[in-house]
Amino acid sequence: MKDTFKHKGMRQQLVNVLKTKGITNENVLRAIGKIPRHLFMDSGFLDHAYQDKAFPIAADQTISQPYTVAFQTELLQVEKGDKVLEIGTGSGYQTAVLCELGAKVYSIERQQELFKKTSQFLPKLGYRAKKLIFGDGYKGLVEEAPYKGIIVTAGAPFVPKPLLAQLEIGGRLVIPVGDQVQTMTLFVRKGIKSFEKTEFGEFRFVPLLEDKN
Repeated sequence: MKDTFKHKGMRQQLVNVLKTKGITNENVLRAIGKIPRHLFMDSGFLDHAYQDKAFPIAADQTISQPYTVAFQTELLQVEKGDKVLEIGTGSGYQTAVLCELGAKVYSIERQQELFKKTSQFLPKLGYRAKKLIFGDGYKGLVEEAPYKGIIVTAGAPFVPKPLLAQLEIGGRLVIPVGDQVQTMTLFVRKGIKSFEKTEFGEFRFVPLLEDKN
């Protein structure tokens, strides 16, 4: 697993691209400038690892576009020590960004192939989530709630109520909502039953699947 000066230079170019697209959080930019994204991808895509594009990974999933990762993470306003729940571990790239920011990360993945691969891979890079769980992200992870932040990395046709319920007061849920095209949506918990909702631009995600068992 090599990370060369060439890779580091390409990452810096990517950071510059993200700045031109409006990403301003220095901690987020620093994390993306540090994490070797090429190691999260299949060998056939290595030459394209630092383009601002999504690419296929195992189990018909994708590694998200770096801008999307940065945008969602910026909305989450992660600070060191924050307890964050990630729905959809995927390649583990977003997980690594959260870990790099100092969050205590709990991450759920429903694709067993991806779960096994990422569970073994992340520690090799030095990224240790508090928990990586194989399960249904629609239900959240109530036994570890509440969370300062919840980030959903797949398109949800609706907002799962358990996720809202597992936010602490002042906590933030960042979720792409919609079927074919998703609207990036931020919920901030203001009280026991009150939430502030803000909608941002349109994005495209693989669907968030719910276990029907």
